[in-house]
Amino acid sequence: MIQFENVYKSYKSKSVLQNINLTVRTGEFMVLIGASGCGKTTLLKMINKLNTIDQGDILLDGVSVTKMNDTRMRRKIGYVVQDGGLFPHMTVAENISIILKVLGVPKKKQEARINELLEMVDLDPDYRSLYPSQLSGGQQHRVGVARAFAADPGIILMDEPFSALDPVVRAELQDKIVQLQKKLNKTILFVTHDMDEAIKIADKICIMKDGHILQYDIPEEILRNPADDYVANFVGVNRIWDSPEYIKVEDFMIRSPITCSGELNAKRCVTRMKNHHIDTLLVTDTEDKLLGMVGRKALFKSRNPLSRADDIMSSVSYTAHPQDSIVDVLKMIDEAEVNNVPVVDDDGKLVGLLTNSNLVSTLSKQFLLENQEVTEEQEDRKTPAENEISEESEVSLS
Repeated sequence: MIQFENVYKSYKSKSVLQNINLTVRTGEFMVLIGASGCGKTTLLKMINKLNTIDQGDILLDGVSVTKMNDTRMRRKIGYVVQDGGLFPHMTVAENISIILKVLGVPKKKQEARINELLEMVDLDPDYRSLYPSQLSGGQQHRVGVARAFAADPGIILMDEPFSALDPVVRAELQDKIVQLQKKLNKTILFVTHDMDEAIKIADKICIMKDGHILQYDIPEEILRNPADDYVANFVGVNRIWDSPEYIKVEDFMIRSPITCSGELNAKRCVTRMKNHHIDTLLVTDTEDKLLGMVGRKALFKSRNPLSRADDIMSSVSYTAHPQDSIVDVLKMIDEAEVNNVPVVDDDGKLVGLLTNSNLVSTLSKQFLLENQEVTEEQEDRKTPAENEISEESEVSLS
């Protein structure tokens, strides 16, 4: 576990970090993100003492870094930098084995470990004898990752390791590092300026500005409930729609669906439907637990105006939970061809209703909002000459 306690840092008279307090639990993938100069890399380098602490403390598994021997501590922390950080005059095998030699690992075990690490990052053992100049950018970064994992450290620090790569290679390496982190249970701190990258790989995201932490939370919470306007704009107001797995049923459901008791007769059921312009009533008991549904067809077939709702209701085949992913529920609606999905909590109580119409309505509003933002962005990008032409066109039309 890594704990930052009231950490401050200044360069000359400029404050870089102010009152940093956060905890990264063992096995977490934490991403530091913010605009250039926000202090994220400075904070990262304090962990392995490449930057000193002016005030406060950083604890690794309860022990202050100020009490640790610099060299011994750094041997237990993997470090990956932006360009891979490979030594150009050394082969792939020599680059990976540096820390193993320092630790006194026997030659035979070094060779076996190098092969194991190359396989781990999806590189053939034939790459052992190649030099960095003979590798592609993606391959160099894979070797850099392999080297960081060489001594099996508990903590891996990564400072914008994939920022210079093309999107395809970058996506592959993002998937690989997440896979390795989950498999090996490493604690990873990862610096980036790319919010899409942060959302994709992080267990938790720390958003920074001017040396302060603005929000530290799981990606879903940051997308759904940004701490302030700066965070909302930094993340992107509608970015959650790019990550539909974080959109929940409760974001779409009707929160007070029209219900009836089992004792209500068919005639009154029809009246209630007519008054509320609906074609289905949800039948609940005195504790709001869902019993069934009464639809127009059931009422028509009954033909007895005094029939009780609980006598003519049908059972509910499909329900959803407020925290279910809307993606999963949409698949269920499509496959089961149902129009209404009651939403129940852990106790079976009715808390909402999903209908095709309210799903379409919400999605339509989102589509219109996105189009409005695109239009505004296009207007902002217009050159002065284009704006002048637009104004002249408006005058001539009027």
